[in-house]
Amino acid sequence: MMPMAMMVSSLPVAESWSKEGHILTCRIAQDLLDHEAAETVKHLLPQYANGDLSSLCTWPDQVRHWYKYRWTSPLHFIDTPDEACTFDYGRDCKEDKCVAGAISNFTSQLLHYREGSSDRRYNLTEALLFLSHFMGDIHQPMHVGFTSDEGGNTIHVRWFRHKSNLHHVWDREIILTALADYYDKDLAAFQEELQNNFTNGIWASDISSWGDCDDLLSCPTKYAKESIDLACKSGYNGVSEGDILADEYFSSRLPIVAKRIAQGGIRLAMVLNRVFGNHRQAVASPT
Repeated sequence: MMPMAMMVSSLPVAESWSKEGHILTCRIAQDLLDHEAAETVKHLLPQYANGDLSSLCTWPDQVRHWYKYRWTSPLHFIDTPDEACTFDYGRDCKEDKCVAGAISNFTSQLLHYREGSSDRRYNLTEALLFLSHFMGDIHQPMHVGFTSDEGGNTIHVRWFRHKSNLHHVWDREIILTALADYYDKDLAAFQEELQNNFTNGIWASDISSWGDCDDLLSCPTKYAKESIDLACKSGYNGVSEGDILADEYFSSRLPIVAKRIAQGGIRLAMVLNRVFGNHRQAVASPT
């Protein structure tokens, strides 16, 4: 295996969607890796991560405003035309500078690992962390939102009794409320229920279709289209500036948040198994 420049090794381990959503996505994915992919992921992680991908799944959020990584800031989301409720790669992801393009590009970089490439342009540890994080972001519906309100960031609301904004409600508020109300703030218990739901529960009959992907580099377009559809139908729908979002919004949107976290984890595992394991297929350009 080729040596890696561990550019992230000086960063502290952090549990830091929001940190909870990203941790869940990465834990679900790592549990679904085949042996070869699991060993490769552990090899690419810095030693201090102790083989735990989820411990560094928020690293891209921590560094996005550093000068060195400022170029990654627009890669966390997609801005679509207001009220269009559609995603078009050529229109909304110019020069691949959006979360769908980022997933494709970092997947392409990771393909060099199996090829034994000596191309030093790529830091494959960073590519793994960016891919893992962005797979979570693209499944958060409000990360594929309207341009004028920055994916709901400028739509100010109250979440029960405190001030928030629509983007943050989807990023974190729904998850934190669920953890407090149903899981005694235990993230592992939430993860267990998500996994039960797709192994033998309410999503078990759908799970085989979640990983369907004929071409790894074009499938992020599918995920982005799902998110903008959900953002329009369930995120923005019925919400106005200054609204109080509480029990009804929480109970009706939590199943969507939970399913998107699970889908992100399953699809991340699918990509890593295809790239590092024995499930590789041909890839083409994103469309």
